[in-house]
Amino acid sequence: MFVVRWILGRIILILNFIFTPKKRKRPVDEQVKVDGETKLLSLYQYKACPFCVKVRRAMRRQGLNIATIDAKKDTHQQTLIEQGGFAKVPCLRIEENGETRWMYESSDIITYLDKRFA
Repeated sequence: MFVVRWILGRIILILNFIFTPKKRKRPVDEQVKVDGETKLLSLYQYKACPFCVKVRRAMRRQGLNIATIDAKKDTHQQTLIEQGGFAKVPCLRIEENGETRWMYESSDIITYLDKRFA
């Protein structure tokens, strides 16, 4: 099973590389503002997870510079479990008004990003 997952993961990464979406172009001052807002966001993800790829592609289409964190590492996975409640990816960590929220579903994350940054 490990071999099958590894092969499928590599296929997903190759196809993602070949069909990478174009990055959204914004005026410089607007992009600086968006970059400031995205500093409070971070995406916990696995590199070859198809749902994580879906979220990263949406981030690229929007031209968002959100930090990505590899949740396979024990320390990050432990943070995800302790603070977010689940060891599930993709997970968007959102800091707003001094509060931290954790959003788990890829479709919900993309909808949130589209509403906030479109």
